[in-house]
Amino acid sequence: MPWYHAEMLTYPEFNPVALALGPLKIRWYGITYLAGFMLAWWLARVRAGKPESGWTQEQVSDLIFYGALGVVLGGRIGYILFYNFDVFLANPVVLFRVWEGGMSFHGGLLGVIVAMLLFARRYQKRFFTVADFMAPLVPMGLFAGRIGNFINSELWGGPASVPWGMRVHCRDLAQSQAEVLCSSDGIWTIPLHPSQLYEAGLEGIVLFLILWFFSARKRPRMAVSGMFLLFYGIFRSIVELVRMPDVQIGYLSEGWITMGQVLSAPMILFGILLIILAYKKNTTRVSS
Repeated sequence: MPWYHAEMLTYPEFNPVALALGPLKIRWYGITYLAGFMLAWWLARVRAGKPESGWTQEQVSDLIFYGALGVVLGGRIGYILFYNFDVFLANPVVLFRVWEGGMSFHGGLLGVIVAMLLFARRYQKRFFTVADFMAPLVPMGLFAGRIGNFINSELWGGPASVPWGMRVHCRDLAQSQAEVLCSSDGIWTIPLHPSQLYEAGLEGIVLFLILWFFSARKRPRMAVSGMFLLFYGIFRSIVELVRMPDVQIGYLSEGWITMGQVLSAPMILFGILLIILAYKKNTTRVSS
C-alpha cells in the first residue's frame, strides 16, 4: 500500500507481530522496548568509560536492569491506575496483558524513581548522582517506545490539515472515534496527526540532545534531573494539544485538557524547582 495517496499520507498497515513461532509471537512493540534498553545500556557504558566518571561497567549493567524493571512494572501499573482503572476492577487479569499495549510514561517514571532509590542504596550513591546519570539515557528509550506505538497504530492525533496528515484504517480506532473521524467511504479516516512521531521527535531525539550535551558539561548536581522533568513535561504537554485523549477517559476539562497534561504539570514545576535549588545551593560542579 502506498504511503502517499490523494495528497495525503496513508498509514502503511504494519503487522504488529514481527515473528510467529507456533503459539509464540514476538511483537514489534516488545522489540522496540528491548532496543530502547540496549541503546540506554550502550550510552551508559560510553559515559561510564570517561575518566573519573565514578561509574563501573558492572554498576551500569545493574542500573539498566533496575531501570528496565521500573519501566515495565511502573509503566503497566501506572497505565492501569491512571487510564484504565475501571477495566482493572472488572477484570484484574488485564494488568498482565502487556502484549495488548498500554504503558504509561508517568507510571514508568515513578517505577524508575523507586528503582533508582534501591540502586542508590545498594551502591551507596547519592540519589541525584544516579538520577543525573540516568536522565540522558531515557529519551532514546522513549523514542523507541513511541515508534512501537506507531507500529501498533495507537495514540493517534486529531484531524490534521498539514501535508503530513495521515489517514488510518477505521478499524484501528475505537468505535466512538471512528464515528467522528472516518471519511465517507467508512474505511479510512480523514487525515490525522501522527502524534506518536511528534513525541518520538520531541521526547526522544530533541530531549536526548538537550540532556546529553548539557550533562557533558560541568553543572551542579540535580540540574540534569531538573532539565529532564522540565523539558519532558513541556514537550508532552505540547503534543497533547493535537493527540486524541484515551477514549475511556476523554478530555478532563474545557474540551482540551488531558490526563497527560495533568500528569505533566507537576513535572514542569518540580523540574523548575530542582534547577533553581541546584544552582542556588549546590556550588559543587560535576561532569559525569
